[in-house]
Amino acid sequence: MGLLAVPFAGVTTGVYIALAILAGGVALAGLSVLDKSGVLDRPKAQLTRAYYSFEDFAYGPKRTIANLIVLTLLIALPFAANRYTLDLATQTGIYVMLALGLNVVVGQTGLLVLGYVAFYAVGAYTYALLSTGLGVGFWPALPIAAFFAGIFGLLIGAPTLRLRGDYLAIVTLGFGEITRIVLNNFDSLTGGPNGISGIPRPSVGSFVFSSLSHYYFLMLGMVVLTVLFVRRLNGSRIGRAWIAIREDEVAAEAMGVNTTRLKLLAFSIGATFAGVAGVFYTAKMGFVSPESFNFFESVIILCMVVLGGMGSIPGVILGAVVLYLLPEALRDFQQYRMLIFGTAMIAMMILHPQGLIGTKRHGMEMCAGRE
Repeated sequence: MGLLAVPFAGVTTGVYIALAILAGGVALAGLSVLDKSGVLDRPKAQLTRAYYSFEDFAYGPKRTIANLIVLTLLIALPFAANRYTLDLATQTGIYVMLALGLNVVVGQTGLLVLGYVAFYAVGAYTYALLSTGLGVGFWPALPIAAFFAGIFGLLIGAPTLRLRGDYLAIVTLGFGEITRIVLNNFDSLTGGPNGISGIPRPSVGSFVFSSLSHYYFLMLGMVVLTVLFVRRLNGSRIGRAWIAIREDEVAAEAMGVNTTRLKLLAFSIGATFAGVAGVFYTAKMGFVSPESFNFFESVIILCMVVLGGMGSIPGVILGAVVLYLLPEALRDFQQYRMLIFGTAMIAMMILHPQGLIGTKRHGMEMCAGRE
């Protein structure tokens, strides 16, 4: 890390960074020695209880109270926040919806997808073309764009059913790049690099969504509906079948699970959520261009799912919030923020590999492994 910092901060600062990380490593090594000697050893039940002190708010009996408190604070946010904070909150909501959709594919079903931003682009451009070319309003265009994104998910999922792991990731990455290149070069339809502008704002009767607070509340409502839908879906027979596919696809198929149909369904549902998020993004910005749907967007959305906790709804939400707001919080350290960001990701994967709020089953496996 010290060597990586030298080109940006100079030799002296690089040495300081290296010494700081070395000191932290020595401290961790000392704690490890104490743990082996029995000083920090605790019974398994106590370890598990301490391990879930934070997760109790996500999965335990306090969940309803915690959810109500968070929702109340979110509703009150526009009355106390400035425009910058409100815009950040609205954009965060878009990424929360994207991360929840990708969690269906990656976290629940175990299919590694690196071209998820393609579905996001399909929803965004569908609304842009319908509104500017045919005069279709926001609300009628919303289900149409979601439908087209879901169909696009089926088209991508069908040829990749035989692929797993890295091979599936490479193929979906190719689909994502093909989508971006087509949008960038199909000038007569998509406007090419110039994009599409003049997209009308959403409205309900004579009321037009014209301020950031209007978009914030609209986004908040969409996120709440998405969370409720995904939660019900994960607890259904379909959700349990997805988990079976993720854990062992061969065993799931041997037990009668239709893996082909359920994997296509996961692709389609995940793409649908991305399409809805794309519609909202286009309506909010009033403009859309291919530069908004590059490969880095797919990577950052996947990082949100992995960092938050694959398969965990509260974890994915927290991961989206952290990964979108962290670069903004480090804006004053522009030269170092990607170094800090990368270091934090590495440390997280080493020290807490199940994510910020992993599923209870994953957490129990991790605790049992440590014991």
